[in-house]
Amino acid sequence: MACIKGSAITSPFLDLGLSDGLANAVDALGYETPTPIQEAAIPSVLMGRDILGSAQTGTGKTASFTLPMIDILDAGRAKARMPRSLILAPTRELAAQVAESFGKFSVNHRLSMALLIGGVSFSDQEAALDKGVDVLIATPGRLLDHFERGKVLLQDVKILVIDEADRMLDMGFIPDVERIVGYLPVMRQTLFFSATLSEEIHKIGKKFVMNPKIIEVAKPASTADTVSQRLIWTKPRDKRDVLRKLLRRETLQNAVIFCNRKRDISTLLSSLKRHEFNVAALHGDMTQSARLAALSDFKEGRVTLLIASDVAARGLDIPSVSHVFNFDVPSNAEDYVHRIGRTGRAGRSGSAFTLAASEDDKKYLHAIETLIGQSILLDGQENTGDDQTADAGTPKAGKKTGNTSDTASDTAPDTAPDTGSGGKSRSRNKKSGKKQAMNENARTGNEKTGAARDAKYPDEKRPPEWKGNSFRDSDHIPAFLR
Repeated sequence: MACIKGSAITSPFLDLGLSDGLANAVDALGYETPTPIQEAAIPSVLMGRDILGSAQTGTGKTASFTLPMIDILDAGRAKARMPRSLILAPTRELAAQVAESFGKFSVNHRLSMALLIGGVSFSDQEAALDKGVDVLIATPGRLLDHFERGKVLLQDVKILVIDEADRMLDMGFIPDVERIVGYLPVMRQTLFFSATLSEEIHKIGKKFVMNPKIIEVAKPASTADTVSQRLIWTKPRDKRDVLRKLLRRETLQNAVIFCNRKRDISTLLSSLKRHEFNVAALHGDMTQSARLAALSDFKEGRVTLLIASDVAARGLDIPSVSHVFNFDVPSNAEDYVHRIGRTGRAGRSGSAFTLAASEDDKKYLHAIETLIGQSILLDGQENTGDDQTADAGTPKAGKKTGNTSDTASDTAPDTAPDTGSGGKSRSRNKKSGKKQAMNENARTGNEKTGAARDAKYPDEKRPPEWKGNSFRDSDHIPAFLR
């Protein structure tokens, strides 16, 4: 935390090259020390370097570019409809989150800002652009709408930030981003950030940056050590009941519940409300005002549980989320990293539970464990190094027992067509072999039963043991048959 000695201010953020006014603002917000991504990125951004950066969600990635941008933009003045910097985000919530961070950090600076997202009146956004803005934060689609109307000009942009590039790729926004970048001046500073930095993201990033400094403060797609991850196998129809039991069992401060489909969000919302849980929903089909209201209620603690889709939850930056529940296993392994990154943020501990119920879930879990490089333990299982994870507890389809190859070989002759006398002979031999095997099994079972009976009743008198397959084969023939 910053402290004053005489007239001098000392702060770890000052050591990164930030101004006194900015360090004071950061200190007032309660940030004591910079995170690894901030330590690595801020000095390079202040020097004008392009950045290709990756960090786990919840590690202060947003501040790693907003803080140095504030100091850089402090000198200069914006012109009408010509923003001096541009930040592109994939979702409305994430864009609003970045705008909120800018507002908090720039309290000691006179910088103007505009937020261009869907679901908000064009006229209000155009009025902000007409005044001139230092920082323009936008989603690609809404920015292109304004550009095509001639309401914004991009030839004066000096700093470009592309945030959550991996989500841009997943949502199909990369062509729009490429089009927007084509309207920008070639001589600019570009900061390209992603939660994960795969080979594909590297290739895309190279289209936008020049001689970048590559910053990776964690291994690709890793999860925070502060998050406890557990797996629960159940049946599809029992998932809601299992979730309710978990919610009652765990000591919750608040929690985000993820579903893969919007219709499942509505169904789960109704179910939890019927059981008197304090819950709200957040997904893309909601109006912008409803989404902002739900997010505000969750942040302020008026709602304990938030059921969300992957896209909508990308903008969540709430440090105190205690739990994450994956009601559905994400089909995209990287979404799992983003989901559980909603908890265990800023060094806090968190818990993540995943409900699995199908063979597809087993495949998804295998991909997730391969990506994060660790196994997800079953709920209640201690971390003993045993490999009882995705395969353990998997529901079986039907009653398949025994060796699969044996079953296949037994059924194959019955389904194969007979061809000629040779085929008929083979079919008879097969049937004969089956009959002999059945008799042998029956004889073995009888021998075991007889041995057990002899041990229990040694003095009991019984007729001679039956032998053979007919009366003629037996040493004893009943009197009434003689």
